Amino acid sequence: MKISCEIIKDLLPLYHDEVCSEDSKTLVMKHLAECDDCNSDLQAMDGVIAVGSKEQNLKEADAIKNLSMKWRKGMLKSFLKGALITVLVIAALAFILYLFIDFRIVY
Repeated sequence: MKISCEIIKDLLPLYHDEVCSEDSKTLVMKHLAECDDCNSDLQAMDGVIAVGSKEQNLKEADAIKNLSMKWRKGMLKSFLKGALITVLVIAALAFILYLFIDFRIVY
């Protein structure tokens, strides 16, 4: 049975980390014996992942924190504007109703 490279590429991370089932492991090993592309993908998983320096990570974290604070302030301003506009519209409607509709409470 011929298994497509797409399926093997889905299984490769599990195979690489040795957490797949024995059946999957056997299937991947058979495929790797015949496929150079999947072999190169597996070898690429052994490469070192570049991680920035601590200072760079802290700068990026501060930038994200500042952006988050600005976003929260903007959301608060938007909420307050919306609340104010809603109160003004309700007050205007109540005033119009008061002027043009004759409300009488009968006792």
